[in-house]
Amino acid sequence: MSGNLKWETGEGIGLLTVDRPKALNALNGETLAEMEQALREARDDAGVGAVILTGAGEKAFVAGADIKEMLGLSPLEARSLARRGQALFRMVETFPKPVVAAVNGFCLGGGCELALSCHVRIASQNARFGQPEVKLGLIPGYGGTQRLPRLVGRGVALEMILSGEMIDAGRAFQVGLVNRVVEPERLLEVSRQLCRSFLCNAPLALRASLEAVCRGSELPLDGGEALEASLFGLVFSSEDAREGTAAFVEKRPPKFRGK
Repeated sequence: MSGNLKWETGEGIGLLTVDRPKALNALNGETLAEMEQALREARDDAGVGAVILTGAGEKAFVAGADIKEMLGLSPLEARSLARRGQALFRMVETFPKPVVAAVNGFCLGGGCELALSCHVRIASQNARFGQPEVKLGLIPGYGGTQRLPRLVGRGVALEMILSGEMIDAGRAFQVGLVNRVVEPERLLEVSRQLCRSFLCNAPLALRASLEAVCRGSELPLDGGEALEASLFGLVFSSEDAREGTAAFVEKRPPKFRGK
């Protein structure tokens, strides 16, 4: 893949790398467009069962949006920019295959919002997280004011957003912002191991689980349970469900086909 992203595949896992290390992998408009296209291709690629998102180099996952592109925007243009980023990150959040953020170095502003939209976050020990927009006279615009409190609670989210200060990987793990913290040299391998553990399971069940959690978390409990029951009924009728239950009874490994 040319431009600002690199794309590699292997073992059913796609590795999508933001490749602007000199700009600390900041998200400019071109990068957002390339990421949308890459995700669409990964979504439609039957050979890709999970995606890892990371940043090139050791300094940054994504250090934020490209501030230079924001200079001189009108209020309507700024709103349009925010909606564009929100739409892309919503695409990540509702992606039908597991998306893992492998966070190396600075994960700030739009980069933190990108990580928040992923399904699972693995951080290296040198990762630093923050929403520093208030220090620029701005607020998070790519979903940070909404996803961060849903993930870590209102108090912690407001502390991060109102102070604009960074937290380290240990604190991020403590508050539930990340799932694991690993040595920098093990970041991608641990992320791949996690994806491989996902891919041992039935593809339709993975997709239904993602939909149940992502959509259900936005509904009242009764509505979420109704969604869960409907999805349970759908996967129950699949060939994979019959194979999985039969393999369990017969005490053998299942052979899932995604049908």
